[in-house]
Amino acid sequence: MRHWRASPADVKQVTHTTPGRGCPIRILVVGGGCAGMSAALGLQHALGPRLRSGQAEITVVEPQPYLTYHPLLAEVAAGTIDPRHVVVPLRRVLPDCRVLTARISRIDHATRRAWVDTAPRGEAGSIGELRYDHLVMAPGSVSRTDPVPGLAEHGLGFAGVGEAVALRNHVLEQLDLASSTRDPELRQAALTFVFVGAGYAGIGALAELEDMARFAVRGYHNLAPDDLRWVLVEATGRILPAESPDLAEHTLAELRERSIDVRLGTTLESAVDRVMTLSDGSRFAARTLVWTAGVRPSPLLESTDLPLDATGRVRCLPTLQVVRPDGSPIEGAWAAGDGAAVPDPAADGLLCAPNAQHALAQARLLAANLAAGLDGRPQTAYRPERIHCSTSLGIGRGVAHTRRGRLTGRRAWWLHRARHLRRLPSSDRRVRVLMDWLLGGVFSREVVSLGSVEHPRAEFESGFPERH
Repeated sequence: MRHWRASPADVKQVTHTTPGRGCPIRILVVGGGCAGMSAALGLQHALGPRLRSGQAEITVVEPQPYLTYHPLLAEVAAGTIDPRHVVVPLRRVLPDCRVLTARISRIDHATRRAWVDTAPRGEAGSIGELRYDHLVMAPGSVSRTDPVPGLAEHGLGFAGVGEAVALRNHVLEQLDLASSTRDPELRQAALTFVFVGAGYAGIGALAELEDMARFAVRGYHNLAPDDLRWVLVEATGRILPAESPDLAEHTLAELRERSIDVRLGTTLESAVDRVMTLSDGSRFAARTLVWTAGVRPSPLLESTDLPLDATGRVRCLPTLQVVRPDGSPIEGAWAAGDGAAVPDPAADGLLCAPNAQHALAQARLLAANLAAGLDGRPQTAYRPERIHCSTSLGIGRGVAHTRRGRLTGRRAWWLHRARHLRRLPSSDRRVRVLMDWLLGGVFSREVVSLGSVEHPRAEFESGFPERH
């Protein structure tokens, strides 16, 4: 088992490896998310004998040493799942790969070179050069933000485990604040929660947190569930735009039945001083603003010489090979996941949507096609199966799409859990998540805020007189 930690020496060691007779086939996987880790896992399985004999080597470069399984982040925010159980350590599941915890700063595929920054984010470090023979681009996506005044100062994201935990702590802290303050305006602002974006991520996060907060207020003598105000802002005319209209309508009706204020065809115009100004003319104070309004391809793609489409994604053939604008494939370049523009044959010429289901399926096919190409075997085009999405709306409630149509209520909730338990790319994590769910059915929710862990040195620093 080989574990590779990021250091300038490691990068330098790979830099001086030059192609030639007898040299191993070097595969560079950029990104350790759903697509990157799954592609590396597939290659590790397909090229196992070559990896162990030194005829091939796989290097995975990812800023975080783990994969985050995003579909379960809403339950992390609600405290149903331990945050550690939705992250998969890359080095544990990729023992035959070199995992480099670093950031790619630039890629020149014409010369088969990548430049790697091994320093922690925000610190000055050395840039190393990494050479490769085959490139797998799977850097994923980042949150798509708009230039809304006040959003950068007061908004909260929902793209990682840290943000999910911070959001949970923040919501519970607002309940504490509302219970202890005597200022009615501050109390109302603390009990107002605004979510922007009504895709599966936004709907799941809002519904899970509303369910958690409704349970948490039972412990406050001066708060009631009806005191909480939840507002969902969506720019389009419907929620869950990737789903069937009847399922979206059912979900909308359930949210409104729970007194959630859903504003369709509305945008957030300003959040200055925590005062929400919406395009429909309404203005109100809110101390919680969660931004889940979609994603965009990783900015890293702009620092490569690979051809991009109008949305900033890498142009791909159905075989997951990177393709030039003239339609000819680029040798040794592959892409999958949110940053890949892969044709969807079932969508009349449209591209595959950026979601975890497509990322996992594309990554598995990419690994098989790359291995087939090395052996001179034919490659297979990506023909995705029907993507059946689902989300939890709180304990015992959910919506799901199946082959037979829509499913709602407790049965959809169980199906949602079963689907993602099966899709988790680690048997260890599947057992841990299952135990979280089983224990959650036996014991009541934990609604304690641990916001202090986000600033662990604050109390220590306060002990120094010069800091007062």
